[in-house]
Amino acid sequence: MGDLLQPWHLILIALIVVVLFGGKKLPELGKGLGEGLRGFKEGMKGITDDANDAKKSVTDAAKTDSTTTPTTTK
Repeated sequence: MGDLLQPWHLILIALIVVVLFGGKKLPELGKGLGEGLRGFKEGMKGITDDANDAKKSVTDAAKTDSTTTPTTTK
């Protein structure tokens, strides 16, 4: 089993896409795909930012807890 995706496979796939969607639909299809990928990347960035913020707040809370000493009042 050599390479699964040969150059002529890509040409055949491109030809099938052109036949199925037509030349006029391809720009719209590409635009929709690009917007979808952009939205996905922004969503992933938001999740990563939220996780980093949560990690930072936990780390800051741990530092604060370890540096403070409990006081007792009588």
